[in-house]
Amino acid sequence: MDVDAQCEEILSQLPTPASLAGFQLSPVDFDKDIDEHMEFVTAASNLRARNYKIPEADMHRSRLIAGKIIPAIATTTALVTGLVCLELYKIVQAKPVEAYKNGFVNLAIPVFAFSEPQPPATTLAKITKDGAPFEWKWSAWDRLDVKLGDITLKQLIDHMQDEFGLELTMLSHGVSILYSFFQNKKKTKARMPMSMRQLVTEVTGKEVPPEQKYLIFEVMCSTDEEEEVDVPCLRLFLNAE
Repeated sequence: MDVDAQCEEILSQLPTPASLAGFQLSPVDFDKDIDEHMEFVTAASNLRARNYKIPEADMHRSRLIAGKIIPAIATTTALVTGLVCLELYKIVQAKPVEAYKNGFVNLAIPVFAFSEPQPPATTLAKITKDGAPFEWKWSAWDRLDVKLGDITLKQLIDHMQDEFGLELTMLSHGVSILYSFFQNKKKTKARMPMSMRQLVTEVTGKEVPPEQKYLIFEVMCSTDEEEEVDVPCLRLFLNAE
């Protein structure tokens, strides 16, 4: 079962909002010596640990950690958490950009200041789009999306030339260089017919999980006039649409 199917199954098990009418939560004083309390804390903390790929802890270890926590209610941490939650409500309600706020706070003075967020910094890339010159202002949030499936290295290089008018001069995945213009000719020839999934596995020594939907590559490109063009990361979707 893939991740999306698992999420759908979990969501289907949640009660409907209508069934929770009149439902009220009652606060419970946490006690590390009550097993039911520690079972919940252990499960919740391990879910967070798994999300961020940090070591998980069993209930005994969690009980030791919980016994050393100093409550921090009226602190900057609590304030920031509240402000973040307010912005999350705006996302859920699909508010316009103007409704969002940057917060600057200092509890010691105290100072509370809010401002509208600035647009992200952009980089100009002169590329080809639909066969015509195109000036693309991209930011750190943008990607070059290629939705052709698990194509070969040769097909990817040709696609970059045909679709964007760019010559791919270097391609890397993480810290591993998969292709470069100065690469050994024999090595380049051997890699050209490999699928991108095969190539990543070959060079990094790590298998690409079968459920993984896309691969991220860092690219360096140039025009036919050999002018370097800055472009964002390339995201190759492994299943063609």
